[in-house]
Amino acid sequence: MRLLIIGTMRGPLATAAQIAMARGATIANAETAQQGLSVLRLRGADLLLIDIHQPIHDIVDAMRDDRISTPIIACGIDPSPDEAAAAIRAGAREFLPLPPDPELIAAILEAVTTQKHDIIWRDPAMEKTIRMAEAVAKSDASVLITGESGTGKEVIARLIHKNSKRAAKPFVSVNCAAIPDTLLESELFGHEKGAFTGASHRRIGKFEEAHGGTLLLDEISEMDIRLQAKLLRAIQERVIDRIGGTKSVPVDLRILATSNRTLPAAVAAGDFRKDLYFRLNVVSIRIPSLRERPQDILPLAHHFISHFSMLNDIPERKMTADAKRKLLAAPWRGNVRELENIIHRAVLLADGTEISPEAITIDDDPQLYRQKDIAARAIDSAESITRALVGKSVSDVEQGLILDTLDHCLGNRTQAARILGISIRTLRNKLNDYAARGIEISDGQKPSQMIA
Repeated sequence: MRLLIIGTMRGPLATAAQIAMARGATIANAETAQQGLSVLRLRGADLLLIDIHQPIHDIVDAMRDDRISTPIIACGIDPSPDEAAAAIRAGAREFLPLPPDPELIAAILEAVTTQKHDIIWRDPAMEKTIRMAEAVAKSDASVLITGESGTGKEVIARLIHKNSKRAAKPFVSVNCAAIPDTLLESELFGHEKGAFTGASHRRIGKFEEAHGGTLLLDEISEMDIRLQAKLLRAIQERVIDRIGGTKSVPVDLRILATSNRTLPAAVAAGDFRKDLYFRLNVVSIRIPSLRERPQDILPLAHHFISHFSMLNDIPERKMTADAKRKLLAAPWRGNVRELENIIHRAVLLADGTEISPEAITIDDDPQLYRQKDIAARAIDSAESITRALVGKSVSDVEQGLILDTLDHCLGNRTQAARILGISIRTLRNKLNDYAARGIEISDGQKPSQMIA
């Protein structure tokens, strides 16, 4: 656990740091918000403990801009209720009163470490998966974890890390499907100050943040094939190059990857590199769907009832026999994630002393879960694009393509020109023409800000 404390390290705050260290946390300290943000960008952290008098709202905004999701705990001596509430509204998850209580600090550290990653299972199908994960955890081999969406692939990845020799080091996860291709390279490998428009400071990437520990590449199948070559080099040679950097940076970490797609099919289609697939697939673990592990449905449901009852300060209710039968008969196309959401809703909707079938609302419309094959998706996509172009002139289509690409690149004209396959001079002339006609052009600072 890497704990970053932002505030003057003296008195009760220093005591809190000593208690956290005694509980196994590694401590870093920054006196000011700006120093704290620099530490986050350069080294990362698992948890922030911030003095209530620091500008928490500004810190949260800066973290959001840098796509840093580290949880925040605010702390202070005898704060007023309004001050504590303001800290929570600004983005802190909890408020820790000072002087600190050792057991409360221990509970906070434990909560952040475990979060909602408990593994609940009874079914033999899941038992086999768990035992395999525990067996490969001791090695440093790359592991490819596959399974339908919602089965718990990240939970298994965390189990592997927890049982590995790297357990005391960082576990860092990056969702390759949630970050645009143009930003994913910077997210993975970091960048130097001035490397591109908007790079106002150096920032380390996920590879460096996970140094010594484990890096999870979630939904690796969604990564652009051009970036896969750089990823392959990083995995093979254990060195990375920051964008705009002049020298390679060595990294020591274990790679785990997940996918809900069939990667051999993606390799055959030319969407995924064969050499990268073999590099990641040293060990393969498939997580069974919830439909394949029916003995886990009720234990998981009981776990979620307990969790959400406590979270919402609601008395814990038991399920009726009819409610249990309804759960067992459901198709569970959304797997454990769907079950979790349904139970959360049931806990909130239930009346009386029990959870009845009426509180359990399962959407069993198969059309909502129908998985189109690759050809059908391609046809739908092509038809929608064609319909969107009908009636437009060539110049209108060109203008839309250029502006959309520039916006996708956050205003980076060099990168946009490379993607479009035109020279930077041609792009500049086009943009000057659009600006002269009063068309808004992306300024490259934030995706939401545009200038004329």
